Amino acid sequence: MSADALKNLIDQAKRIVFFTGAGISTESGIPDFRSPGKGLWTKMKPIQFQDFMASDATRQESWSRRFESERVMETAKPNRGHYAVAQLVNTGKASAVITQNVDNLHQNSGIHPDKVIELHGNATYAHCLRCHIRYELADLESTWKKIGRVDPCSRCGGIIKSATISFGQAMPEAEMARAQDETEACDLMIVLGSSLVVYPAAGFPEYAKKLGAKLAIVNREETPLDDIADLIVHDGIGVTMGYAAGVN
Repeated sequence: MSADALKNLIDQAKRIVFFTGAGISTESGIPDFRSPGKGLWTKMKPIQFQDFMASDATRQESWSRRFESERVMETAKPNRGHYAVAQLVNTGKASAVITQNVDNLHQNSGIHPDKVIELHGNATYAHCLRCHIRYELADLESTWKKIGRVDPCSRCGGIIKSATISFGQAMPEAEMARAQDETEACDLMIVLGSSLVVYPAAGFPEYAKKLGAKLAIVNREETPLDDIADLIVHDGIGVTMGYAAGVN
């Protein structure tokens, strides 16, 4: 049984790092951005970062999409897979979670934010791109409903943006550096629900394997790294990780 093999890898490992993608959150009801016919990107063209920065009208369009669209992510709850990962992190078996997700579900499952490395940012709040002050989305939405727009930062006049990494926006340097450090230190990397096609993020599992770590991939579909993985599990993440980590 593949879940038994994963449990054995976990038991033998001294320092695990998780690399998670959209697949772990689809089990919480959040659709994959790329799913044909279902993903957000198949329904609406993403706004490029340079366009967001260059045009107030484009920025207001972005906020309109945010506040008028279906709010699945805001009501989603962590699932068995998230709680299994949390248990392994919180007991010290795993040192960190490197995630491509922006839904905050790893933190909501009980993992301290310092242990979650968000390569693509976080969609649950906003911040000023100049002074970096945090803005809560509920406050921005209240303003948007009153005046039909989100104005610049009240502190410095900078542009306020969701704390996600948009298309065309540079990857966060501190998070990329932390992810590299964790990758270099682990002896087992477990990929959960990532297609492993989005770079540079997807380079971390490949890098871990090159450095001698074991590589396990739990994903319903094949990935480009299946050929080098020590274990491949084409099954649900919740059931697989729940069994391997002993989480009901």
